Parts: sequence; structure tokens; C-alpha cells
Amino acid sequence: MEYKNLLLEVKENIAVVTVNRPDKLNALNKETILEFRAMFKELRGADNVHVIILTGSGEKAFVAGADIKEINELDVLSAKKFSERGQYVFNYIENMNKPVIAAVNGFALGGGCELALACHIRLASDNAKFGQPEVNLGIIPGYGGTQRLTRLINSGRAMESILTGDMIDANEALRVGLVNHIYPQNELMNKTFEMAKKIASKGQNAIRFAIKAVIAANQVSAKEGQNYEASLFALCCGTEDFKEGTSAFLEKRKPEFKNK
Repeated sequence: MEYKNLLLEVKENIAVVTVNRPDKLNALNKETILEFRAMFKELRGADNVHVIILTGSGEKAFVAGADIKEINELDVLSAKKFSERGQYVFNYIENMNKPVIAAVNGFALGGGCELALACHIRLASDNAKFGQPEVNLGIIPGYGGTQRLTRLINSGRAMESILTGDMIDANEALRVGLVNHIYPQNELMNKTFEMAKKIASKGQNAIRFAIKAVIAANQVSAKEGQNYEASLFALCCGTEDFKEGTSAFLEKRKPEFKNK
């Protein structure tokens, strides 16, 4: 498929997806959301892709929000569909069978912050800024932001962020647990690629099951989560990678996973 607003590069089993609307600070419009849906479905079945990095083009923005012109034209019925479309795509990203790392290289506001929240890991440049400023437009986050932000940090801090619409810088985002690491902007992609390579070198069955188990922690009770973890652990022990990984450890050599 041809993509107008997204760029894709694959190397060393790592896909780099770049939102490419720099003149709009990479703002999300309907077309871009639909392209996300198509691209991530494509990447889900790509055997040569083990990890996905998501970033924005240019040096100012990861994704600076949604397309305000499109939002301005919504009514009650079309707004519901607008929100559900974005939620579907971001849920798909969150539930990918491969790790998705956000390399937040600037503004991540509104839908951009929600997109980062849907990724499994978030790394940020030192000039990154995060926020859910939707109340300034007379609306609330509609792509899952009220739910994911509350679960990721805490309800009081999330409530403050959403009700004030204030932005926070990268250091504050790190302090509250919104991002994992901060790097100088000129080092962000190299550092993100380093992490992606490390994850890509592991047994991908274990990576896939680990993602499922961690996501379940926010969706089920502790007891249900532990039962699910035990089931996934058992499935890992039925794979060839399990035999290879444990044998390599005992033989003091580097494992050669075949992802089977």
C-alpha cells in the first residue's frame, strides 16, 4: 500500500515508522489514522520485523495533536465515530504482537500524547513536551488518553493534566513515569535503536507473551493476571526457543533463537 503521511524503513529486524506531516507538526488527521491502521496490520504479519519504533519527522514534534479543522466540523454523531476510529487504531497498536517504542522527539500533545501512551515504551528527547490540552478546545481526550494516562501515572496527576490542559517537559514526564528515558535530541534515535536491537535479539515468542501478560495487568484482577501469566509461561516452555535459551545458558554460550 502507498502511504502519504507515514514513512517506513526496515533494517536489522526493526521497523521505523515516521509520521511525516512536518508542515502540520505531524498532526493526526483522518487519513493518517487510517494509514496507521493499514501499516500496523502490515507490520503485524511481517516476519522480518521484531520491533517497531514510532517517531515524528523534523525536530519540533512527535505528533502535536489532531487536525483541529477536522475536529471543528464534528457533531455529536460524527464525533463518536471520530473517537471510536482513533481508539480502535490505538488499541491495535497497544495490542501489537511486537514491541512498539515511541521516540518522542518534540511536542506530543493531544492525540500525539495519546499515541505515545498506546506504545509499550516511551523514550524522549530533552526538548519533548507532553500534554492533553483538549479542554482548551471545549472537549476531552478521545483516543484513550483519559484511561491510559490514569493507569500509567496516577489518577490525581492525570486529572490535573487533563483538567488544566497544561504541558509538562521531558524531565517532569520522566519523574511521573510517563517516559522511560530522556536523551539529547541528536542521540534519541540512536539510543532508541540500541534498545530495539536488544529486544529484537531475544526470543520473540517470549517477547510476545510478555507483552500480553503486562497489558493484562491493567485489565484483569491480580489473581486473573497471575493465572494468565502462568498459562503464558507454560506456553513458553513448549517452544524451541525455551530449549535453546536454557541450553545456551547452561552451556555458557549466546543463544541462537529461531522464534519457534
